[in-house]
Amino acid sequence: MSFIPMTEYETADEAVRREYDDQIQKHGRITNMKRTLLHDVQSFKTYMDWYTLYDELRPTFGDRALQIFSYAISTGNDCLICGLFFRKILVDAGEDPENLQLDETEQLLLDFGVQITKHPHSIDPAIYEKLREKYSDTVLVQLIAFAGIMYATNLFNTVAKVPLDEVLYSYRKEDKDNG
Repeated sequence: MSFIPMTEYETADEAVRREYDDQIQKHGRITNMKRTLLHDVQSFKTYMDWYTLYDELRPTFGDRALQIFSYAISTGNDCLICGLFFRKILVDAGEDPENLQLDETEQLLLDFGVQITKHPHSIDPAIYEKLREKYSDTVLVQLIAFAGIMYATNLFNTVAKVPLDEVLYSYRKEDKDNG
C-alpha cells in the first residue's frame, strides 16, 4: 500500500495538469512516481532534472551506458520500480540483463554504479583512476550528480511506497522482485 497517494488529473490544479500533459506528450504516459511527486510541482521539477543531466551526459557516454549505470544503481538500491524500469529498457532492446555484453565504458559505469550503492565511502581507487583518465571534471561532476538523482529517485519510490507501474509487471524476475 502506498504511503502517499498519486495525484489524479481530473482533480489536479492547472500547474499539475500542465506537467501531466507535458509528460504524456514527451513519454506517452506518466509514471506512478511522477504522479506521486506532483503533489508538489517544485519537488517534481527537481527530480525531472535527472533528464537534464542524462541529456548532458548522452554525448559522452551514450544511452546504453547511462541505462546500465542507472540499472546498476537502481538494482543496487533494491528499488523495485527503477530496477524494473531499466530492466525493461534493456530487455526491450534485446538484452539479457543477467548476461550483458559490455564494452570498457559500460563496464566502468556498471562497476561505478555498484560501488556507489554498496561502498560509497570506499569506492575502488582503480575506478576513480579510470574515470579521471577519460573524463573532465565537468563530466565527472555531472555523472556523480546524475547518480545522486538516480539514488534519490530510488529512495523516493521506496520510502513513498510508490506502486509499481502496470507496464513493468511482466519484467519482474520470477525468483526475486528487485529487478
